[in-house]
Amino acid sequence: MSWTIIKNKEDYLKAIERLEEIFDSKKGESTFDEADLLVMLIEKYETETEPAFPEPDPIEVIKFKMEQKNFRNKDLAEIIGGKSKASEILNKKRRLTLSMIRKINKVLGIPAETLIKEYELAN
Repeated sequence: MSWTIIKNKEDYLKAIERLEEIFDSKKGESTFDEADLLVMLIEKYETETEPAFPEPDPIEVIKFKMEQKNFRNKDLAEIIGGKSKASEILNKKRRLTLSMIRKINKVLGIPAETLIKEYELAN
């Protein structure tokens, strides 16, 4: 079969099906180059048609990390300096400060790039 740029779901599914059939091709086999081409075509189609993952909300990431590490609000309060600050941060009533970001990064291991992202404050 001759392959061209994948433009619709039907062609995409055909390409996936064919790739599954020839995926284990070895270099030198007639299907090896076809498998390589299909991988490129499929990736291009997926990149152009699938929505990108949204940027993670810094506060949701903090909550997730806290849950993973069995941290409670009082543990966050110790990190950032007070129960009311921790509560306001977790409820999106207050923005993270640079100092808070540094401490959270160090203790919870959340990348600073994630913590500095914009997020909506609650009303």
